[in-house]
Amino acid sequence: MATNRRPGISIDALAARAGFEVEWEDAHHNRKRVPDSTLAALLERMGLPCGNATQIRQSAGALEAELSGRKLPPLMTVECGRGIALPAAAIKSGSHYRIELESGSLIDGRFTAPRGEAALLSPIDEPGYHTLVLNEHRMTLAVAPAQCYTVTDAWRAMHGDDTNAPPLWGIAAQLYGLRRVGDGGIGDYTALATLAIESAKRGAHALAVSPTHAMFSALPGSFSPYSPSSRLWLNVTHIDPAAVFGAQAAQAALDAAGGADVWPQLETLPLIDWKTATPLKLKVLRVLFERFCANDRAQDSPRALEFHGFCERGGRALEDHARFEALHAFQLLNSGEGYWRKWPDALQDPRSPEVEAFANQHRHEVEFHLFLQWLASKGLSHAQHAARDAGMAIGLIADLAVGCDSAGSHAWSYRDDMLHGVSVGAPPDLFNQAGQAWGLTTFSPRAMRNQGFSAFIDMLRSAFACAGGIRIDHILGLRRLWLVPEGESAKNGAYLRYPLEDMLRLIALESWRHRAIVIGEDLGTVPPGFRERLSEHGLAGIRVLWFERTKDGKGFTPPGEWDNGAVGTTTTHDLPTVSGWWRGEDIVWRNRIGQTAARADGRDPVALAQAERDDDRAALWRAFQQAGVAAPDVEPPPPGEAPVDEALAFVAATPSPLVTFPLEDLLGLVDQPNLPGSIDEHPNWRRRVIQPVDALFANDAFCDRLLAIQQARTDSTSASSLSDTP
Repeated sequence: MATNRRPGISIDALAARAGFEVEWEDAHHNRKRVPDSTLAALLERMGLPCGNATQIRQSAGALEAELSGRKLPPLMTVECGRGIALPAAAIKSGSHYRIELESGSLIDGRFTAPRGEAALLSPIDEPGYHTLVLNEHRMTLAVAPAQCYTVTDAWRAMHGDDTNAPPLWGIAAQLYGLRRVGDGGIGDYTALATLAIESAKRGAHALAVSPTHAMFSALPGSFSPYSPSSRLWLNVTHIDPAAVFGAQAAQAALDAAGGADVWPQLETLPLIDWKTATPLKLKVLRVLFERFCANDRAQDSPRALEFHGFCERGGRALEDHARFEALHAFQLLNSGEGYWRKWPDALQDPRSPEVEAFANQHRHEVEFHLFLQWLASKGLSHAQHAARDAGMAIGLIADLAVGCDSAGSHAWSYRDDMLHGVSVGAPPDLFNQAGQAWGLTTFSPRAMRNQGFSAFIDMLRSAFACAGGIRIDHILGLRRLWLVPEGESAKNGAYLRYPLEDMLRLIALESWRHRAIVIGEDLGTVPPGFRERLSEHGLAGIRVLWFERTKDGKGFTPPGEWDNGAVGTTTTHDLPTVSGWWRGEDIVWRNRIGQTAARADGRDPVALAQAERDDDRAALWRAFQQAGVAAPDVEPPPPGEAPVDEALAFVAATPSPLVTFPLEDLLGLVDQPNLPGSIDEHPNWRRRVIQPVDALFANDAFCDRLLAIQQARTDSTSASSLSDTP
């Protein structure tokens, strides 16, 4: 595509003004320039046409109007106790203003700034969403605490003292993989509650859980929890039909749905059969819904009133999601088209008369999906309350995915806030030379600023709603995201910058309003200074055993030298388990699915990787010995005998304020939940724990492992060096 230019305006200048990085550095530290054709495609998708000189000039003018400061934005973020500078171009000296605090107090004043200088407001010490009234204009001042709610804050809230929290620990679990007798083949919120209660009894203070975001009810084959339909609502496949209506009613519904024989068979499978289990569970829930309508709603029972209240609180956003679910199923059935941008134009707009007419005509179906969200919310909320009642200082830690499926409910409902026609991904790197396009979308930073961050705040509140903390997946995306135009190779993308400081402040504000900690998954190539920025705002990073290496890369960092402001763990869902790593199973799998690149020298890359793993095993064993968690003068165990207990003890000895241990490592399992870069080649998001949750805690070996972790954290000498301050 030819470059369209006029003096002072070019596609690359327009792109830079819009937040794109026209140049970037690849994994080999080479400078790359994004082609004009890619920039043009991405600008078009941000609502900034640039097909000719006139369009470029008009788009540049629109951006200038938004960013010049001549107009006050709908929302500004500021910090408690710090002066507030407003753009001088938007304020007339001598103008009166009023600040309406959330508490009801009023602050009146007058701007006296010299001409051309920023207009200053006095610091506000009260966190919250306050309203600045200037003449007839009203804008929101989001006044945030300097830091997020921390582990120490959670401890003090429970114990009421002024001491730092002792070293805490928790478990990380894949919700779908939990087993419970009667679960129909998919882990559910009842099993999660049991896991929370029983682990709390053993001293755990947190339970990190895989994403519970809403999926597509009509597409049971789309089950990756990191590719949700919506990050605002919940995954209804994790509902326990007996949780609200009782075991007898659930069994009667199962019989009526014709699944009495299949249901228990699904529970015995080692892998989830999503395409069978999901439709069957929905059939059972539909029977319960019909009986709920015939009985509870007909009599205005307490349950019916509770459901009505839930729908009222969910408001427009909940109604939109339920309408999408009904409309999505209808379109799939009648036209075979599930992507809403390919539906008739009128159905692409959630506010159109045609969508309203559809919702009225199919009201019963829409209310079924409202009913499902009510049950899911009750189930997850119960698990969090159970965790806290059992003694956890934190409780559930929810996982917030980096994006959502562009064909889903969230993108349809918030279409003016979301990027369309692009995929979030990653540029080519040492491990994936083609780059990655994940098929996900997320918020437009331009829309964020123009619409007062309302969609971002809604998402945060949904994530915090039933949790004592959140883990933000790929938190590097708060600074910038690699975007790829739909239909293009993943390497043909560009980085788009996001308003990091505003987002961090909003996270801190919502963290305190919900009394919940925040963890950022800051793994991979981290820009210089980024982790320090997170730490300044009280966001804990994540430190993983496999990546904590000495400066020469040949050894492993001693426990005492781990970051005392981050959460420690043995592994994550995307990385090998301790047993899998020790055996080199990840190397075997990568080769099996074609992720091992051939070498120019003709040497066997798998053999070389296994030889390197031999060296790493020896280095890790030496680190275990030096840390005192493995016997001295003993050779490393063979590949088939992983030192799981030593690995757990090693991480437990770190000064991390919180360490989490994946259930896979607590059970010594070989297989990891997800193998990045694979789809059907590896059973991602399908593996189930072999035993039901209650049986795990009847297993002496499993409980002894938890006891050892509790003892190791209790005996830790790191408590005095914790820098986690309120």
